[in-house]
Amino acid sequence: LGDVYKRQRLNDYLAGIEEQAQKRFERIVEQMAESEGITEQLKATDQVAWVGEMNNIWSRAREVVNAELIYN
Repeated sequence: LGDVYKRQRLNDYLAGIEEQAQKRFERIVEQMAESEGITEQLKATDQVAWVGEMNNIWSRAREVVNAELIYN
């Protein structure tokens, strides 16, 4: 019974970290895209450029979140 309780507490803790990480990631992506001028207009006019820029932002945002919440 103790192991089940510990496992549930761990799962709850990890789910909380995952939720925090996802929210932080989304916030960082939004901020980076805005500051770098990556807009819906760019998406509409040049999808290839938009995807490239967003992939770059997603990668950098993932590094920030990992450093702040996962590896810390």
